[in-house]
Amino acid sequence: MGCRQRTGPDESGTERRDTRQPAPGASDPDPGASDQKPGASDPDPGASDPALPRALVVLFAVACGSTVANVYFAQPLLVTIGHDLTMAPALVGGVVTLTQLGYGAGLLLLVPLGDVRARKRLVVTQLLLLVAALVAVATARTAPVLLAGMAAVGLLAVVTQTLVAFAASLADPARRGAVVGLVTSGIVIGILLARTVSGVLADLAGWRSVYLASALLTVVLALVLHRSIPRHTEAATRLRYGALVRSTFTLFATERLLRLRALLCMLVFAAFSTLWSSVALPLSEDPYRLSHTEIGAFGLFGAVGALAATAAGRLNDRGLSAWTTGIGLALLTASWLPLAFTRSSLGALAVGVVVLDLAVQAVHVTNQALVYELRPDAGSRLIGGYMIFYSIGSAAGALAATSLYAVAGWGAVCALGAGISCVAFLVWALTAGGTRSGSRRSGGGRPPVPCAQGVIGNA
Repeated sequence: MGCRQRTGPDESGTERRDTRQPAPGASDPDPGASDQKPGASDPDPGASDPALPRALVVLFAVACGSTVANVYFAQPLLVTIGHDLTMAPALVGGVVTLTQLGYGAGLLLLVPLGDVRARKRLVVTQLLLLVAALVAVATARTAPVLLAGMAAVGLLAVVTQTLVAFAASLADPARRGAVVGLVTSGIVIGILLARTVSGVLADLAGWRSVYLASALLTVVLALVLHRSIPRHTEAATRLRYGALVRSTFTLFATERLLRLRALLCMLVFAAFSTLWSSVALPLSEDPYRLSHTEIGAFGLFGAVGALAATAAGRLNDRGLSAWTTGIGLALLTASWLPLAFTRSSLGALAVGVVVLDLAVQAVHVTNQALVYELRPDAGSRLIGGYMIFYSIGSAAGALAATSLYAVAGWGAVCALGAGISCVAFLVWALTAGGTRSGSRRSGGGRPPVPCAQGVIGNA
């Protein structure tokens, strides 16, 4: 195409890609910039390490799954916690709300620190602080202490997203999608099995044992990660904290692909939350009358979605992100057909759950891989900003689904989920469906960026 990608600092403090032709005779301090791997200008020597051990990637996945589970442990325990601490029903609901608010705050305020601090130290420090928060929850004797501890748990659980950006920075660009997919599979399993695990532990040893066990596991993970993570993890930028947080908004203003993928994230997780926040309602009524443990077991079907995470990452590495997104959104829409028959068939529910979770995770992993590639040196801010829309979508889906079920029943909930999914598919079709993904360079760099189209060609 005759255009070269050059980089230079912009107001966000990151290296900005440019497709302008260099002036004749102008000196170029980096003559190989057009073939440079993402992150190669990052002071972190391990940012493009092609020898990232699979065992370390699996460790990241386990750490992500165990930390994000802390956000969801309380959901099946609310009644028990309320009785134990003599909390009013309205105050019990605040447990989940404060945890989610803390998580949202952490995405904006803590995750971006991965771009200005050594990520190894940041991860270990946040994990140890998370241990303190978990112990505070487990030993709480009053409602205020519990609520403060839950907010702190949510705030510090965002170390999950720091780990995602960290893994992406360590991976060779040619396999970055696969690495992000494998790490995300741990998150999927952690989210879906959190309720089941907390229910079983609470039945065996009380609700406090859930948080004590998690604190112990988190200590072990902090020690193992401290010994396993490479030392060469210097920060990518030297922005002050205030400018760092503001630059997250600047990235949204300047990166169209980030805005598009964040919108898709909000919609797919609104659909995801529409199902998982309300499915217990019809299952606990006639004709099933399932127990909490039996209802939680359906999370095992949803865990199959973890398989889609790794597969989607590999497809993104092959330059097939557009088709992966389109097929995923089509499956997401179709999944609501079997889900609509939940009241008459648990088999239909199982099929719908598998298809929906496969679709959501395929789109989510593709989103994260593409978003990170925009600015590898701003990876933490990109992932954190993107995940804020995950929180918005999840909260909106849960509120809408439970409210709608109360007035119109399960059929209306399924119609809502299908409608949200259709909107997501239309967004993809209207903004990116007519463009090609582009092919990967030999050697594993970014797909070539056409001069006229910019990055949206990879959406």
